[in-house]
Amino acid sequence: MSKQRGKGRRKDDGVIMNEAIRARELRVIGENKEQYGIIPREVALELAEEQGLDLVLLSADANPPVAKIMDYGKHKYQMEKKRKEAKKNQKKIEVKEVKFSCKIAQNDIDYKVKHAREFLEKGKHVKLRVFLRGREMSTPELGVEVLNKVWPMIEDVGVKEKEPHQEGRYITMYVTPKKDKKDK
Repeated sequence: MSKQRGKGRRKDDGVIMNEAIRARELRVIGENKEQYGIIPREVALELAEEQGLDLVLLSADANPPVAKIMDYGKHKYQMEKKRKEAKKNQKKIEVKEVKFSCKIAQNDIDYKVKHAREFLEKGKHVKLRVFLRGREMSTPELGVEVLNKVWPMIEDVGVKEKEPHQEGRYITMYVTPKKDKKDK
């Protein structure tokens, strides 16, 4: 017999089962999908108890409500296992940030572009940012110029996701890896 037997509504997942089911008649489905038809609640509870399983309410809104005889602990474990497997197979996008300033020297640009290229070749997304200090805020075109200088150096490995635009004190441009580079 399942450990859940005798308990009603579960606090952690909101499932109504066993004695917590209040409907007089239920459409009952067996563990192996066999149909018991519409039977009184007490008979359904006895069937579940004979098999050592739980009676779990699947659809309370149906007329009559639908319940299934199953091992709820095993069912919950399998659902959790599927959820973890799906989470493991998700691809996480990593965004790397490369910062520049308006008064940056060409050798510094070359050095930072080298890192941005490495990130793009590894399949990571890159956020290029130019920080505007003090009076540079009045001429954001300087930041756009820096990013426009950088773009030709990385366009062979990246795709411009967004044109340079202002976000507060930053001029930002997003670059994603090209598909053929990402697949290698």
